[in-house]
Amino acid sequence: MKSDEEIPTADSEQIERLIERVKQGKLEQNDAQLIEKLLRTFLTLTSLLQRKNTTIKRLKQMFLGPEKQGKDKSDISAGTPAGSQEENTEGDSSNEKASSLRPEGEPVSGKSSKPGHGRKPASAYTGARIVRLLHPNLSAGGRCPDPTCEGRLHKLEKPKTKIYLTGQPLISATKFERPILRCSDCFERYVAGLPEGVKEDEKFDATADVAIALSKYGCGLPFYRQARMQESCGVPLPESVQYERCEEVAKAALPVYLHLGKLAANGKVFHIDDTRVRILSCFQEDKHRSEKERRATHTSGIVVLDDEGYKIALYLSGRQHAGENLDEILKTRNSLLPPPIKMSDAASVNGKMEIGTIECNCLTHGRGKFIEIEEIFPAESRKVLDAIGRVYDFEAKTKGMSDEDRLAYHQKYSRPVMSQLQAWIEEQFRERQVEPNSALGKAFQYLLNHYEKLTRFITIPGAPIDNNQAERVLKRFVLFRKNSLFYKTENGAAVGGVLLSLIESCRLNQTNPWEYLLTLMQNREEARRDPATYLPWNYRRSEEEELESRAA
Repeated sequence: MKSDEEIPTADSEQIERLIERVKQGKLEQNDAQLIEKLLRTFLTLTSLLQRKNTTIKRLKQMFLGPEKQGKDKSDISAGTPAGSQEENTEGDSSNEKASSLRPEGEPVSGKSSKPGHGRKPASAYTGARIVRLLHPNLSAGGRCPDPTCEGRLHKLEKPKTKIYLTGQPLISATKFERPILRCSDCFERYVAGLPEGVKEDEKFDATADVAIALSKYGCGLPFYRQARMQESCGVPLPESVQYERCEEVAKAALPVYLHLGKLAANGKVFHIDDTRVRILSCFQEDKHRSEKERRATHTSGIVVLDDEGYKIALYLSGRQHAGENLDEILKTRNSLLPPPIKMSDAASVNGKMEIGTIECNCLTHGRGKFIEIEEIFPAESRKVLDAIGRVYDFEAKTKGMSDEDRLAYHQKYSRPVMSQLQAWIEEQFRERQVEPNSALGKAFQYLLNHYEKLTRFITIPGAPIDNNQAERVLKRFVLFRKNSLFYKTENGAAVGGVLLSLIESCRLNQTNPWEYLLTLMQNREEARRDPATYLPWNYRRSEEEELESRAA
């Protein structure tokens, strides 16, 4: 068979003309060579398919040649550093691609790696139990088992790993049957003892309590669904019992939760936002409240970044807004510290602060207003979205920089883009190119009214560009709310706030919430005395956990 380079090819127009001549019976002198080429192509293709190891991609390259690269995108933005090239970068929390330009002197980012279709390497299973196996008949230094070989075996540094996943109902039960011996004279009864680790006066192991709490507040699984599943598996677990077990975990975690609140008061950056919540006991109270009294209930999501780089997530449910909850937290703030940075949307309830803060507004909220009207005003909206997209591209390049270096970078590249955008919007109003009361006019006016707070990231070191941190934290609660629908009482809301806060703080600091809550349950008295040693990022693990962590 001919090699790949010698595969005969023919132009499609040539083939069409040949077909017409065949139909008309008017073959030309060179048609014999063309027919031979086509027949040899057919034979080559048949041979390749019979080998069963040829891919469609390879066939396309062999017969059609290599794929042509797409054309470079045109430069669509003004005010971009000279000599820059465009690249696609993830622009914001909505995962939409915005056109972006490479600043002068910055390296071009590489292409993203091909997705792994959900497959994970063994290193990703940090919570897996480690079992070290040995060769039954072989050891390092011994002879090679191959009888024809005279070599010696030596141990390689990196072992071969195998991940094996097992499952069971969320809560499983063990029934201990204990024989009873009774004396025939004194009638004293002697009951067989329980295995080590099983306590006589307790029915639930700490692992069961943590599993119930994580399924409810970490996964949003409602109590009634879990109760039905457990009942069908032969291990009944009523809804009321599940809540009682979650309450026990919350009691063990409460000292650490309160300590996190004190640490949060001295934080550097605060992300705050609200979402609605249903608390049935508050609905009952609303029947007796006047129209002037507040009736709405909210869950506030607050993410705090401290000076050491740790993140604290706090969930607070009740009648107060996020700004009022933040005031309560900041009342214990060290008076010697500078005013903190507060990032939120431009809602009025987030701006009424008793404690002085540096106000920042979310650029993503401003961008979202133009996403909503892009179909109605495509040209104007696209100009704004392109400008904000370039700013987000610059923000992506500041990852890993210090606050001062990040500020200088944004002042060099983002400030001209935002200034030109502001001037263009003002020109649209000045020349009456847009109706102020239209949807476009209101979106423009939002950017102008809040321009200073929207651009704090180019004037204040460490100021965030958006409020996506709080949005992500509240998304966890929204998923929980869609499944569980409501809290029955304010005490239930408080229990949920404690557990949600600790579980999310673990996630933000790359801590295993299962190991963490289990450690709190097993050391609850010590955690009550010294909660600072049981924070999500520095808690004392058990010796077994520590050994497994080091081995991993």
